[in-house]
Amino acid sequence: MSGLSPIILAKLANDAGFVVELGEASGWLAFAMPDSDLKLWLRAQDATLIAALSRRDVLAELPIGAPWSGSLPGGAAGARQVASANELLTLLHRARVLERTLPNALLTQYQQATDHIDATEAEALVRQRRGQALFRQGLFDYWGGRCAISGLEVPQLLRASHAKPWKDASDAERLDVHNGLLLAAHLDAAYDQGLITVHPDGRVEPSPRLPASALAVLGLTDPQHVCGLKAAHAPFLSWHVAKVYNKPLPAPLND
Repeated sequence: MSGLSPIILAKLANDAGFVVELGEASGWLAFAMPDSDLKLWLRAQDATLIAALSRRDVLAELPIGAPWSGSLPGGAAGARQVASANELLTLLHRARVLERTLPNALLTQYQQATDHIDATEAEALVRQRRGQALFRQGLFDYWGGRCAISGLEVPQLLRASHAKPWKDASDAERLDVHNGLLLAAHLDAAYDQGLITVHPDGRVEPSPRLPASALAVLGLTDPQHVCGLKAAHAPFLSWHVAKVYNKPLPAPLND
């Protein structure tokens, strides 16, 4: 290997949580995480650092690095290339977040946590609380602890907002991080009541029933846009537009 030494590559992998070292083959160092199906392969080539991963869904959502078109190790779904150790570490940390949040990781955790609970009404509430707690943590990780609209980074003021509400969704949909946004509490309330919506292209649309004074308080007097949405968000966001945002309201809101 040219560039960074295998020792440094191994340290970067370990620092990101890939602590199971699987050896070296054909110039690739292989790693895994405990209790995870995500595999990682690293190599350094001239001034380029290359990370190959076993899961296509994780690769598809990685915003870091450029696709790498060289030969892949067996079991790899694709690879990204970066130019520095810092970029590589950022990529690996993001891959770890995606591994534990993308479908069906949260659903698996939910099923493991609730498989001993019977389906009585009280126990159904316990299931819902546990599921919503997992969903919140998943969205917190996925969105990096920031409100998807305002960028607010105060955990106590952030809420996990379902696009397709819990009552209307299957367990898989309830625990899918694409079925929601991490929002500041006031925006979460507006989103939940259909007073704002987010279109699949990221455009934030306030309801015409909101008075100008409310738009000012919500920080929506200027056009807002959610960045980082993926194709998997589209069905859920479209559901919210059709079923929540456009539902009839009991009465107009007064300014």
